[in-house]
Amino acid sequence: MQKYDQESNTRNLTGIAAIIVFVLLIAFSLFQLFTGYFGAYTAYIQRTIHLGFALVLIFLLFPAKKGGNKRKVAWFDYILAGLSIVVCLYWPVFYEELVQQIGSIDMVQMIIGGIAILLTLEATRRAVGLPITIIAGLALLYALLGQFMPGMLAHRGLSLNQLINTMFFTTEGILGTPLKVSSTFIFLFLLFGAFLVKTGVGTYFNDLAISLAGRRTGGPAKVAIFSSALNGTISGSSVANTVTTGAYTIPLMKRLGYRKEFAGAVEAAASTGGQIMPPIMGAAAFLMIEFAGVPYWEIAKAALIPAILYFAGIWIMTHLEAKKTGLTGLPESEIPPKKEVFKKIHLLIPIFVIIILLFMGYSIERTALLGILSAIIVSLFMKETRITPRKFVDALTSGARTALGVAAATASAGMIVGVVTKTGLGLKLGNGIVDIAGALTSNINVQLLLTLAFTMVASIILGMGSPTTANYIITSTIALPAILALNSQLDVAIPVLAAHMFVFYFGIVADITPPVALAAFAASGISGGEPIRTGFNASKLAIAAFIIPYMFVLNPEMLMIDTTIGGVVWILITALTGMIAIGAGLIGFWYKKLNGIERTISVITGLLLMYPEGYSDIIGLVLFVLMLAYQFLFKGNRGSGEKLQAEA
Repeated sequence: MQKYDQESNTRNLTGIAAIIVFVLLIAFSLFQLFTGYFGAYTAYIQRTIHLGFALVLIFLLFPAKKGGNKRKVAWFDYILAGLSIVVCLYWPVFYEELVQQIGSIDMVQMIIGGIAILLTLEATRRAVGLPITIIAGLALLYALLGQFMPGMLAHRGLSLNQLINTMFFTTEGILGTPLKVSSTFIFLFLLFGAFLVKTGVGTYFNDLAISLAGRRTGGPAKVAIFSSALNGTISGSSVANTVTTGAYTIPLMKRLGYRKEFAGAVEAAASTGGQIMPPIMGAAAFLMIEFAGVPYWEIAKAALIPAILYFAGIWIMTHLEAKKTGLTGLPESEIPPKKEVFKKIHLLIPIFVIIILLFMGYSIERTALLGILSAIIVSLFMKETRITPRKFVDALTSGARTALGVAAATASAGMIVGVVTKTGLGLKLGNGIVDIAGALTSNINVQLLLTLAFTMVASIILGMGSPTTANYIITSTIALPAILALNSQLDVAIPVLAAHMFVFYFGIVADITPPVALAAFAASGISGGEPIRTGFNASKLAIAAFIIPYMFVLNPEMLMIDTTIGGVVWILITALTGMIAIGAGLIGFWYKKLNGIERTISVITGLLLMYPEGYSDIIGLVLFVLMLAYQFLFKGNRGSGEKLQAEA
């Protein structure tokens, strides 16, 4: 975790420093629980106190460099922590004066704001990593040096006074919408996840997955998919999900015969998919409420079919790979008895409580609090799942620890959003991408596809190395305007939610897309495979994530927008059938090994079925039936597993 996940690279403190950190973590969680129950303070006070806790704890817990001393806090980190307290208490102490202040800021405030910006950037570098820190730094430089920018990127430029004022003394910078969501919704749901983990639900997810999928062909791979999808509902990190479930599933896959790179790829692809799995979606769903202006339930509903197709695609390809190479399931001795597994089914109740409460229209804060309460109550049903006072305190500290990276990332992302809004950069980039696509073709449909392709590339690049929350904020701020800029030229406008989901998906798959591919690198650290090759295998397994976003932009019915139940069922059936054909084409095996021409026809068949349009579905179904008939008529070239069974 410490090698591949920046947010886990913390000090192991002892003595007084450990006590200070422990008290601050508890205080951070209690502050968020208090304001979650009784209502948040005014925006500036709530957000600066939240940021203050995060900055102080980051400087005490995260060393300045990876190889830094993990046993004690460096002297300069105490100074940075002290400065964090000063700048973040400035708003609560001088609140009345500051809210009545209009226009420019004085010299003292410039110094306070300047220090706040630098502290936020440094904390983000330590807790989150360089990619988002560099983007935020470049955004600030762009704001200052706008008059020197070439062509369409040029703008009047902000003075240093204006920039600092915007970044720290308004809600258009550090204290903007991203930090608002972090200081209210996200923290409470991270705390909910921490309490759920203390019930032993993570181990239970593995046991449930083994019980249901372990006996099947290629069992360990299917266990990885199932358990990663379940863990993804409460995990906010692809890398953390990969390491947590992969520590068990990857060695199992290797032992039963999967190649190192394939075993790592299965876990990386499945764990990354956890970020698009409702209900929590790596906390991005709660940001999408603010950015897209869409109710939570609409977002969770829209994400459901794409998530099913994503995991179905990985499941299908691992099944075909197992058939191709003759891999079996786990031996009976390694399968936990179903009776014992289902004794703990009550551990899933808090997740259903969250879903039901959100569906009933409860506020997000109240839903998270009731979710935490339900996790505590449910844990009392059995002695081994019980949340004891010690576990309760551990949940408070681990929830606060998890929130540190999110708070830093959202604060820096707020600066990016502020610069983009203040300078009009998002609109300029969006129009620029549309103009490039328009210069290549006059056909509006082809122009739309080119715009989507350029936006996809931009989203993958912007998403590399960033956690889910920051990832979505950056892509929705910088890449999204390109799609929306084309709306005025289309006969049927692209729904705002479809555009947001498009950039969100491609920002997420950056975790398995080489050359960065953090989740694939983490998986290869466990499997011993080659990281880049693992990344390419993971990208192949997650091919649905590269296809589905185009489909739901072209036909939003896949997101359950303006459709009927019959329409949803038909889309699901044809898309799942299409995933079978695409999986067979990419793996090179169906009921027999496929040659190059057969693989190509399979992929084309799958794409026709996945494209949500009547004629393409009919053609795709005809080709699918013909391919299936051909498989059974000419079954001579079996996979090695089938040959062994036939000989036996």
